[in-house]
Amino acid sequence: MADHDDDRDLERRRKRASFLRELDEAKELRERVQPRKARAARMRQQMRMRTFRW
Repeated sequence: MADHDDDRDLERRRKRASFLRELDEAKELRERVQPRKARAARMRQQMRMRTFRW
């Protein structure tokens, strides 16, 4: 039973890592295609994080 859970967890982590890699690639591509919009989005995200209460 525990082996099955470990396999499922491993598969989930692999899918998540793949998803995050693809997300990073998409962000880089967007920055290359629309640098001004990407910079503005980055600034907005930084402001959001600065004003966010933990």
